[in-house]
Amino acid sequence: MKRTAITEQFEAVLVSARRLAQRIEAEAIVLLADLPYDFTAVKRAAGKSLLLVASDKPDVQRCAVEDEIAMVPLINEPETVQMQLSQALLEAIADDLLRPGVKVVALYPGFEVNAIDTISVVNLTEHLVRLTARDLQRLETQVPLETLRMVVDLACEIGREGREGKPVGTTFVVGDHRKVLRLSHPTIHNPFRGYAKKERQFRDARTRESIKEFAQIDCAFVISSDGYVESAGRYLDAPAHGLTLSKGLGSRHWAAAAISKATKGIAITVSESTGTVRLFQDGIVMLRIEPLDRAMKWQAFEFEPPPTTD
Repeated sequence: MKRTAITEQFEAVLVSARRLAQRIEAEAIVLLADLPYDFTAVKRAAGKSLLLVASDKPDVQRCAVEDEIAMVPLINEPETVQMQLSQALLEAIADDLLRPGVKVVALYPGFEVNAIDTISVVNLTEHLVRLTARDLQRLETQVPLETLRMVVDLACEIGREGREGKPVGTTFVVGDHRKVLRLSHPTIHNPFRGYAKKERQFRDARTRESIKEFAQIDCAFVISSDGYVESAGRYLDAPAHGLTLSKGLGSRHWAAAAISKATKGIAITVSESTGTVRLFQDGIVMLRIEPLDRAMKWQAFEFEPPPTTD
């Protein structure tokens, strides 16, 4: 496959990135690439730092794989460079290529198309605290963003704080609740049964406090797409055929993957051992959020492109 030559400017940027990565002890250099470079030469110029290539271009992805460079595929859609970088970092963490809390040096075309001209230092702890609404929107689900965000926030809170000083693991299934109920069975009497709908609103602080208490039962909560708790203490029965998960994930994650494959719901798990929150859609981990020492701040990316000249 024909490769794009590395320009003198790009090589100078790589050398600067290598020196910066060494000085700040960065975990990796992340390159947003739109062109099929000779990534072996890129790696050589980047030095000893781990090199990650992120791209939505199939030819770039093939070249990186051929050159045995760690590859992070991106969703092919029009978006700002900052949003692409955010996606790349989240995917790299989900694929265990990067660890939360480290620093990375990012290279990307900030001002000129197809020219690697910009270097940024990203602290992944700070980055993960500022997850964007777009990170959830890209799940392409029928579940409203507001509902999904509320459930993710509570899951992260449970993963971060546990309950009464003890770690807690649990599962939420959001959306397609009628089918989810058919593919599960109760392990306890439903503690939300008999309550009026307004008393089961997820946005209500008392409801969320009850959920945190019942989460210690270690079964699933079923949440409707409009944000009401339909049931708690459910055992998920969906078959786990044809699923592939990372090593080390237990029965809770397999059940969540299976129910997300069998329904249109989004399954959200909280790991008891690590506090990690995972979002499953169609049997696949779509987003992983590590426990942090403070709550996330959902925000929209704001990027002002450089002014154009006539």
